[in-house]
Amino acid sequence: MSSTLHALAAIALWATLASLGTSLSHLPPFLLTGLALVIGSAMSWPLALRDRKAWAIPPRTLALGVYGLFGFHFLLFIALRHAPPVEANLVNYLWPLFMVVLAPVLLPGMSLRPLHVLAALLGFAGAAIAILGARGGAGAAGASSYWGFLPALGSAFIWASYSLWTQRVPAFPTTAIGLFGLLSGALSLVCHALLEPSVTLSPRDWMLVVLCGLGPLGAAFFFWDLALKRGDARQIGILSYLTPLASTALLMLVTGRALSWSIALAAVLIISAAVMGTRAR
Repeated sequence: MSSTLHALAAIALWATLASLGTSLSHLPPFLLTGLALVIGSAMSWPLALRDRKAWAIPPRTLALGVYGLFGFHFLLFIALRHAPPVEANLVNYLWPLFMVVLAPVLLPGMSLRPLHVLAALLGFAGAAIAILGARGGAGAAGASSYWGFLPALGSAFIWASYSLWTQRVPAFPTTAIGLFGLLSGALSLVCHALLEPSVTLSPRDWMLVVLCGLGPLGAAFFFWDLALKRGDARQIGILSYLTPLASTALLMLVTGRALSWSIALAAVLIISAAVMGTRAR
């Protein structure tokens, strides 16, 4: 598979996260994140048991993995608790834009062309229309909840910088992503034990949690890592703008909402940004 196909596979899996998260919204967020990350990491356990060196990675690389997976979800869930969810989610989707503009800063030998900036802004505009249009353009938050946008901005920076910094640490096998997820999931479960009330999961809850773990919080990370190792981070960052569009479209299908002009306009903007970013060699 090419880097583009790996990136698209990750994007397709991440697109299911909103629908699965809506079905599991009654569960405490740290519990859901912890269980899903641990389940997602299980896909790498057989390979790690067969080859112990697969998880023998430097502490710096391990710290980077936990920084990315745990830090991203931790700040995102804090933002969703203390800021209006739609607006907080929109701020969080600045991470593809951060990937494009931070690449020349965090990666040696990278340059930023005006076309990259234009494509990133075009894609961000499409993401904004897709997310806000699907929810009817919810009103702005009150002044008391403005601080909640800071962790949303931080989560966007963490995922973008993690995605770029994985290319600066010593090469590690993709199997090591399972170790990142296992430790990040363990930290999330510790946060659940300390900060959230205990709950009992139904059989349906367990089925959806397993799907969430195997998909958007599991296999997607492995595909994403392969894409970053084999492709251009700037182009992959532009492709990632398909995530909010696909996520919104699937959520509309699940909830039975009709297609609106805002979603159609978002599709044009996002696809145009993807094509423009791909041509910016």
